[in-house]
Amino acid sequence: MNSTDQRSIVYRSKGSTRGGINRLVSPGDLGQMIKPFIFLDLFQLETPASKMGMHPHSGIATVTVVMDGALEYRETTGSQGQLPTGGVEWMSAGGGVWHEGGAAPGQHVRGFQLWLALPAEDENGPASSQYVAPAQVPSHGPARVIIGSYGGVSSPIRPRAPINYLHVKLHDGELWTYTPPNNHDVSWIAVASGALHTAGTTVQHEVAIFEEGGSAIELVAQGATEFVLGSAAKHPHDLVTGYYSVHTSAAALEQGEREIRRIGVQLRAANLM
Repeated sequence: MNSTDQRSIVYRSKGSTRGGINRLVSPGDLGQMIKPFIFLDLFQLETPASKMGMHPHSGIATVTVVMDGALEYRETTGSQGQLPTGGVEWMSAGGGVWHEGGAAPGQHVRGFQLWLALPAEDENGPASSQYVAPAQVPSHGPARVIIGSYGGVSSPIRPRAPINYLHVKLHDGELWTYTPPNNHDVSWIAVASGALHTAGTTVQHEVAIFEEGGSAIELVAQGATEFVLGSAAKHPHDLVTGYYSVHTSAAALEQGEREIRRIGVQLRAANLM
């Protein structure tokens, strides 16, 4: 593929960093361009004291990929425990959930957390979670398939919407080409370490959004490179946002916020916050 054929980058950002969190995408900015991918953090938390305390969500799913260290989690679906390097968390907040997470005791943790806008059919449904051990995450070549299907393998995480989310490691100079499924018109990459040469430019420690369409994306690593890639059919709804919630309408948002208030009252009464 020559440079004139490559899918171009239409926007790129290094995000904003606070503490150990580099916020690359938010619903009020780049999330509007790449929905259903509406939020992305690259985090590095060095001690359990830096964890996110109990907080609510509705209308979204969170997807956490642990690249290094161990993540401790607890949520009102009843799930709690630790996720090691290579593990994946999927939590569909549905109509309301509270959770917390951070570095496990005696550990640090580094990874990506992604939010996905849920389809209207699921945004106020039951909350649920799924935790995938490292050995259960399927791979094709250098790509681990976190969500969706790629190269003939499929993730055990199967949302309703057509989404691929891959965690990829390339060696210095390695060429890798991603061809999205026919119905995927949104694609992006976020580089955690190393650099990627694509479409005549270099992407390093940032998120890059490709022009909408279905053509292939050609990437060449500069140094040992680790990144995530997302592609999907574009979410057809406006993003109606609360503080921790994203929905398809004001009525759906109000329903979700009522539920997270109700759960919050229960948590406080039980001294679980």
